[in-house]
Amino acid sequence: MDNLSHSVAGLAAGELLHRSLTPESDPARQSVRHRLLLLSCWLASNFPDLDLILTPLMPAPLGYLLHHRGHTHTMLYALPQALLLALLFWLLWPAARRLLTASRTARIGFALSLAIGFGLHLMMDYLNSYGIHPFHPFDSRWLYGDMVFILEPVFWIAFGMPLALMVPGRALKALLAALLVAISVYFTLRGFLSWGSLAALLAIAAATGIVQWRASVQGRAALALSIVFACGFVLLQYQASQRAKEIVAHFLVQRDAGTRVLDASMSAFPANPLCWAFVSVESNEIAGTYDLKRGIVSIAPDIMPPASCPENFADVARQKAATPAIALFAEDQGNLHALRSLRSENCHFDAWLRFARTPLVDNKQATDIRFASSPRGNFSTLEFAAFAESACPENVPAWGYPRLDLLIPDSSFNHAAQ
Repeated sequence: MDNLSHSVAGLAAGELLHRSLTPESDPARQSVRHRLLLLSCWLASNFPDLDLILTPLMPAPLGYLLHHRGHTHTMLYALPQALLLALLFWLLWPAARRLLTASRTARIGFALSLAIGFGLHLMMDYLNSYGIHPFHPFDSRWLYGDMVFILEPVFWIAFGMPLALMVPGRALKALLAALLVAISVYFTLRGFLSWGSLAALLAIAAATGIVQWRASVQGRAALALSIVFACGFVLLQYQASQRAKEIVAHFLVQRDAGTRVLDASMSAFPANPLCWAFVSVESNEIAGTYDLKRGIVSIAPDIMPPASCPENFADVARQKAATPAIALFAEDQGNLHALRSLRSENCHFDAWLRFARTPLVDNKQATDIRFASSPRGNFSTLEFAAFAESACPENVPAWGYPRLDLLIPDSSFNHAAQ
């Protein structure tokens, strides 16, 4: 997820935790505890993304692909991160140190804020199609939620509006609340959000804002309501994602009864459970090929057909209607033998395959086509010529291969999975 989503979720959790604990006996200590729980939960909700400092361990793009969302995004390595963060607070904040020494409630709240913050980060990063491997080293497979867009305004609004109205000063409250609404309107006008999505966001903002405006000084109802909205949205997205995958799989099998559908990577549209971008992966062992298809699927084409999905993601000009619910952008085919041979011959490509979920490969480069190209190109692209004279990379994490089902023959794969 984006760090704004991580931040507002962490701040909301820290605020709710503080308001749920027994108050400290002294107002000064209560103020320190408030700031401590907010800051610790916020930092813990963002701390795993410091793994970006590890990307120089490998040449680009491998360093970013294999070390971002890497070890710091695992349950095992969350513990030393939490201990490091706790130590920094202890050493650098004397008032917090005195509070933690004197108050058992503060110690419990501090421990919970760190645990909640790191837990929130892992759970929110799981929600999109990029993936994490939280159970490494016991299970190093990538897990993909395929549910929520990586920049999600529902989280910004649901958590941000109550927080905005909790800050001191009417002018600052109004400014922050207006900014949240303005951001939603701006992205709608720019074609990233549908008008229906904007209406839903404004309804969430109004509901959480009214509850918070009427709340007592230590009221928790608005924060609780924001959690209800966020969790309800995630549940709705999960159901919609599963339905979208079913529609895509049915289309692929109907088109070619001999195909073996391995995966359909789903990228949600922001605040929109109806529209989904997908990349499908199919294999045909007998023909020695695998197919990749990119497109848009609508789970309710009578309400919002693919051509009506927000234009900055739907790319209507490139759409080729396949069914009322599906429009395709591109269809590519790869050679299974060439893929497997290149993996055995090229150690950089082998390392890259520990990340790639939808690999498109030619004689010059390999690209994970989940990620749209920008003026600077797809950030996952591995240019073979750049590594022609390079030694095999070091510091390659032992992540599971997302497309192991392409790398070994069907019969071997089925036997290995038993």
